[in-house]
Amino acid sequence: MSLRLLTTLLIGLALTGPAAGQSPALLAEALARAAPAADRKVLQLATAALQCAQRQPNSAVDPTRLAVIDYSRPSTEQRLWVFDVTQQKLLYQEWVAHGRNSGSNRTERFSNRDGSFMSSLGGFTARETYMGGNGYSLRLDGLEPGFNDNARDRAIVMHGAPYVNPSVAQLQGRLGRSLGCPAVRLTVAKPLINSLRGGAFVFAYYPDKEWLEHSRLLAPDCGGRPG
Repeated sequence: MSLRLLTTLLIGLALTGPAAGQSPALLAEALARAAPAADRKVLQLATAALQCAQRQPNSAVDPTRLAVIDYSRPSTEQRLWVFDVTQQKLLYQEWVAHGRNSGSNRTERFSNRDGSFMSSLGGFTARETYMGGNGYSLRLDGLEPGFNDNARDRAIVMHGAPYVNPSVAQLQGRLGRSLGCPAVRLTVAKPLINSLRGGAFVFAYYPDKEWLEHSRLLAPDCGGRPG
């Protein structure tokens, strides 16, 4: 059997798993049962955006893996969830840093501009890994023009960082901050990154009016915005 045929069969099997054919709302409910600490409405937006991203031309999104960042929560709380969508299983629930110009403990400002040192909102595709100045890192391609499509040029990547330390955060009132990257704890960085590399959908949320109104991944005629 050729590698191409084997890959096609494996993808077909993945898409006929428990998540196949579910509406974003039903899938979000299943994921909420796996991660009760996550906000159901945020999960509904994430699953709607995932469905829309799959419909984009030449989509490289792997629909079986999903990461959700809820920037409406303070950095002292766990606000990153990683799911195996096919099995509707929670893989990680973690702390994640935001950009130093996005706010202190709470994330309040976002940017798509190079040099802003702010986090970006919206849907991303997790792509290749590499060894860089922050160690093992994961490149992210932004899927939303005007909101995060400069992510690769800005070197907005997922990586481990010593300043993502929840014990220190409780003492100083916030996590350390990045230059815009969604940084995670060093001890979990490599396995978490490996669970996402090669196509996982990463969804970064905040109740930003402009993004919610103009995100192409949340348009009613695409993934289906929840009510």
